[in-house]
Amino acid sequence: MPALCRDCLHEFDHGTRCPMCRSPRVLAHDELFDLSIAHMDCDAFYASVEKRDNPELSDKPLIIGGGRRGVVSTACYVARIRGVRSAMPMFQALKLCPDAVIVKPRMDAYVDASRAIRAIMEELTPSIEPLSLDEAFLDLTGTARLHGHPPAVMLARLVKRMQNELGLSGSIGLSHNKFLAKIASDLDKPRGFSVIGKAETEAFLRPKSVRMIWGVGMAMQGALETAGIRTFEDLLRWDQDDLTHRFGSMGNRLWHLARGQDQRRVSAHAPMKSISNETTFHEDISDPDLLDGHLWRMCEKVSDRAKAKALAGRVVTLKLKRSNFTLVTKRTSLSDPTQIADRIYRTARGLFDQVGDNGPYRLLGAGISDLRAADSADVSGDLLDPNGVKRALAERATDSIRERFGPGSILKGRALR
Repeated sequence: MPALCRDCLHEFDHGTRCPMCRSPRVLAHDELFDLSIAHMDCDAFYASVEKRDNPELSDKPLIIGGGRRGVVSTACYVARIRGVRSAMPMFQALKLCPDAVIVKPRMDAYVDASRAIRAIMEELTPSIEPLSLDEAFLDLTGTARLHGHPPAVMLARLVKRMQNELGLSGSIGLSHNKFLAKIASDLDKPRGFSVIGKAETEAFLRPKSVRMIWGVGMAMQGALETAGIRTFEDLLRWDQDDLTHRFGSMGNRLWHLARGQDQRRVSAHAPMKSISNETTFHEDISDPDLLDGHLWRMCEKVSDRAKAKALAGRVVTLKLKRSNFTLVTKRTSLSDPTQIADRIYRTARGLFDQVGDNGPYRLLGAGISDLRAADSADVSGDLLDPNGVKRALAERATDSIRERFGPGSILKGRALR
């Protein structure tokens, strides 16, 4: 059975320890050197960047978020062991982990780290499909002759270089398609490397919950359970036409995924269609002030990502999910593209007011689409909002101050709600 030492990258036959360096971090699989579709997911990315940049935080529980009255953006594994989760209200997180250190997000630092990781990836293959700042699909098909090693070795080298050169860790999933590669990358976090081969695909999937399928949220999960579908084995009992009739295009996709089939290619040049941020609350929320604070922080994150990518959007979208899982999506087009947080927020807030007080809500999201280059952004202003240009200029000035003195140097009051 082909085997690989994840420490010294020595390739050998099956064994529990590396014959070269005696490391126990050995990866062995019948198809190890035949598979080439991978998913790399950084481990607790934001928290890892903060701990790297401030070694005093290295052994402490760390929460990235918006102050005591805000919510958790993400948390390190020490805090996660205590029960802290993304989107959890900060007061609740601090009850679970009272000794946690809270740090405001530094998007500029995360973007820089993401670019450095991407540069290492590009040395392996041009076929990279980023999903976010901290994860991406890679297709290393046909690269063995170029590198002199199979994809598995180069992927192990990737995460080793990330650790040694950037001080960041990642987990690898390796398989024969994107669906399975993404599943594999979650199997052994942090610092994991998991393989799902073709021969074992159906046996691996059969007992697993359908919650493992990317895109199956709480509402879809409820609909599947109503139909008696909880596992992949349950899905396999359904005829393709029956699944499609009941669940539409998602039913057809489920039929193929139940058999581990995914024909999507790793798309390196797919244009970004939207920039969004959403969160599912730990508990349903009806408090309008708390919802307004969440909405501002989401719009600010959307703005930060748009600015980092030099993009702007002409369509603003608001997404809500009520406690009964009813999904509401509203969108509106602007006179010109924007990347300004204040303008995105005010537009999304207007959409929220149109929905009316029909909470409580379990999910809230905001985003921009119809993306354009940033040089076309916010040029004409809004005749109905004569102070909009002044606020936009103030926001640009605020960005400059934060870039120089840190993200916590200036905060809006609504960010603390």
